[in-house]
Parts: sequence; structure tokens; C-alpha cells
Amino acid sequence: MRIGELAALVGVSTRTVRHYHHEGLLPEPVRLPNGYREYRLRDAVVLARVRRLAELGLSLDEIRDVLADDKGRELREVLLELDVDLARQQEALAARRARLAALLTETDLHPDSTVSPEMAEVLRELPAGESRFAAFDRELLVMMDTGADPGDRAALTEMFQPLTDPETYARAQDLYVRMDTLADADPGDPRVAALAEDFAALLPHAMTAAAAEHLDEAAVDQWAASMEDELSPAQAEMFRLLIAALRRNAMEGEG
Repeated sequence: MRIGELAALVGVSTRTVRHYHHEGLLPEPVRLPNGYREYRLRDAVVLARVRRLAELGLSLDEIRDVLADDKGRELREVLLELDVDLARQQEALAARRARLAALLTETDLHPDSTVSPEMAEVLRELPAGESRFAAFDRELLVMMDTGADPGDRAALTEMFQPLTDPETYARAQDLYVRMDTLADADPGDPRVAALAEDFAALLPHAMTAAAAEHLDEAAVDQWAASMEDELSPAQAEMFRLLIAALRRNAMEGEG
């Protein structure tokens, strides 16, 4: 058989056959004097087996392991692992569909609606108001929620939950307004350091501990630099001083 005949017999393309040759899943037959490959029935049997395993969802590396074990013991192990993986995918898909169904029941859909239900609850209690920086803060929360692992989202939203307390929220709004007034200020303005201390006093202990654990001076500088388009020099300096205050407060709390 020529490669086209082999491919037609098994129901794949000639490109697939060549790919399996390249991956070492299908040995290349000896070429005839005219340069053509001459495939035999056993080649079709192997190719058909590779196709069946691929249709089951096995990766090429897993197929290679199965083909190396003539007794099929490895195949059973791989198929069991595949079944567990498919079950996990089904569970994740069901959760996504449930979230989608909940979104479709909302009459006022907006970009914030697509966050996790836990973060959506926090955002409902943290309206942006008229503060530009408060609106930016909400965007950061949405970004953090989107990038967080599903298992970490509950802890993330729990960290921000204390900020939804009415009294705390009112204090935060005042700080946001003060932050907006720094848009044209000099980084050395005394209001910058004062605002950083007031923000540090407002934020929950869990947030303080997280900042101390995950952010060093280099990380803070890099993060602030990445937001230069969003923050003025004075506002960026406020963030640097805020993180320093949070780390200091956390270390004092440990002491």
C-alpha cells in the first residue's frame, strides 16, 4: 500500500500518518528503490490502534506508553486516569454552566457580573461612587478574581469582605477622595505619607499579612511601575508607602 491507500483504509489524512511517523508512533516502512514507502497490513493495524487511542483522548506521550506495552496493562492504567480527568472536566463544565445560567437570570448584565459569585457579592457592597480611584480599585479586584485559582477565590473574597461594613466603607470613600486629590501633587507632598498611614490602618489584618508575605520592595516597585498609566507619581508613591506600612504593621504584630 502507498501512504494514501493506508490513510484511506484507516480513515485519517496522509498528513496525520506523517505526523505519527515524526512522533515515533508509527514506524516508517522501508522505502522501495523508487523512493516510495510500502505499507503492509500490520502498519494499518498499528495506525488504527493509534487513531482509536487518540479518539479516547489520550495524549501522544500516553499513546506511546500504551504501544510500548504489548500486554495492555499500561492501557488500563492510562484509561482509568483519563476517566478521572474527564470526570473532573465534566464537573468544571457543570459549574461553568450553572454560573452562566445564574448570569442569564440577571436583568442588568455588566462586565462585573462575570466575576465569581463571591466577588460579585463584595462588589455589590463596594459601589465606585464618583471617585476615579475607587473605580480603578474595583477593576483591580475583578482582575485578581479572574486570575485567582478557583480554590483561592473564597479566601480572596473573604479577605475583602470586612471592607463592605458600612462604617468601613464610608471611611474608604473618604480615602478614595483624598487619593484623587493627589493626581497633580508632588510625590514629596506630606499628604502622601499621611494617606498611606490612614489606608494601612483601614485595611483588614488578613490583607496586611498577605502584603507582608508576598510583597517585597522590588515587587512593589515593579507593580507600581506597571500602573504608571493609571497612577500619578504621587499616587504611586502612596502605594509604595502603603505597602511598607502594611509590612511594618505585620512584623510588629508578629513581635
